[in-house]
Amino acid sequence: MRSMRSTADVADVIVVGAGVVGAACAYYAARAGLRVTVLDRGPVAGGTTGAGEGNLLVSDKEPGPELELALLSTQLWQELAELLPPRIEYEPKGGLVVARDEAGMSALREFAAAQTKAGVTTHEVAGDRLHDLEPHLAPGLAGGFHYPQDAQVMPALAAAHLLRASGAEVRLGQEVTGLLTGPDGAVRGVRTATGVLHAPHVVNAAGTWGGELARLAGVFLPVLPRRGFVLVTEPLPRVVRHKVYAADYVADVASGSAALQTSPVVEGTPAGPVLIGASRERVGFDRTLSVGAVSRLAAGASALFPVLAEVRVLRTYAGFRPYLPDHLPAIGADARVPGLLHACGHEGAGIGLAPATGRLIAACLAGGQLPLDGAAFDPGRFERAAV
Repeated sequence: MRSMRSTADVADVIVVGAGVVGAACAYYAARAGLRVTVLDRGPVAGGTTGAGEGNLLVSDKEPGPELELALLSTQLWQELAELLPPRIEYEPKGGLVVARDEAGMSALREFAAAQTKAGVTTHEVAGDRLHDLEPHLAPGLAGGFHYPQDAQVMPALAAAHLLRASGAEVRLGQEVTGLLTGPDGAVRGVRTATGVLHAPHVVNAAGTWGGELARLAGVFLPVLPRRGFVLVTEPLPRVVRHKVYAADYVADVASGSAALQTSPVVEGTPAGPVLIGASRERVGFDRTLSVGAVSRLAAGASALFPVLAEVRVLRTYAGFRPYLPDHLPAIGADARVPGLLHACGHEGAGIGLAPATGRLIAACLAGGQLPLDGAAFDPGRFERAAV
């Protein structure tokens, strides 16, 4: 990573946001031969990335554009894991989705059959064989599905090392206060509190603040924060081997409700602590601790893994997922403002989808062939829908 100071305030592309999505955009843009500057008003991974669990999932995505993006990212994360330091803690441990009863198992079976046709590897696991994969699971579960393509990284370190590998100039503590445009309305750079930076392209990778950055450009992008809590236990032996969650997690991810939703998601980490989620609610940027949400998370985790009932929770933290109403990210060039591109609105899947997003953005910038059809991610789709 080059110095945060530069003698020239000119780049080929400015990426706004130093989370994992912005880092991936910078990495693949630099690989395409572009000179990249990354800006963030805070530290690297100071927003959604730093509050994430690091999930790289295909198991929770129904067939369609997001699953295609996830499958591409799965391949790219495998490549990146060979290039980046082991400290990113890439772990292809697989996921296990479990059902409490036969009705839930039937729904999982139908969901997995559709995913299999779309290229996902799935393995049905009978109830009496679940303990072969997870010895500490609660007894009496009807069964589940094993997803060997699911993986995990340590998100903040993954973002930091992607940025370092990109060679981009990184300027932290610099909030973008405006976009510079020419007489034709095309992007010419950005304005910050300390001055201006010039570039013919700006990438909006601002996470939950992506809607605000779009507003500075004079366009509508309805990104909203969706709060979630994570519990972190004391370090343990590896009592949880996979990412394990109950079948209702998939429905919660797809829901547009603003109300509090919780579904047990439990996973171990190489460092020892167990991470427990997942909650979702739209309360703006309110970080107030919700005792109700935390209690429900703890109870759900203990129901899945009774051994956790006696384990201490060392800390709890909140994060905000950048939510868009149709649950698809905005990725690509914005036809309303030439030179403006978006890479935000991934909700809770941004860490997993970051490499494919970066590849799409780099192809848009460099004029290369898109790795997949990006029409579903068109940033202008919400304004057209409103009209």
